[in-house]
Amino acid sequence: MATPYQDRKISDPKFNYGDEPFFEAATKGKLLVKFCNDCGQYHHYPRALCPFCFSDKTEWRESTGAGTIYSYSVTRVSGPVPYVIAYVTLEEGPTMLTNIVDCDLDTIRCGQKVQVTFKHSENGTGIPMFKLA
Repeated sequence: MATPYQDRKISDPKFNYGDEPFFEAATKGKLLVKFCNDCGQYHHYPRALCPFCFSDKTEWRESTGAGTIYSYSVTRVSGPVPYVIAYVTLEEGPTMLTNIVDCDLDTIRCGQKVQVTFKHSENGTGIPMFKLA
């Protein structure tokens, strides 16, 4: 059975304080992740303090956008079109909640390599998602 990907309406994100650089970069086709200059760890979701050492010496760094599917679920009944929600572990280390797009949804497997791509919300904000590499 094949379940082809179909574009769907994406709601505008609700911004938290400090999220603006993440979404501004995504709108330009770049994936940013936070990096801690004290402990040397990347982290996602974006936040002011490092979750590993609680340092405030964090900065935005551009990710390669390459990752691996850690876990996923094909959602077939919660909306007008099926979609895939997944956890993707980036090459830099953090794992992010996202969608897998632009493929037959029945071919997705844990451990597959993926690459970031960007879809746009209703107001044009870039939203990072992933496609099979």
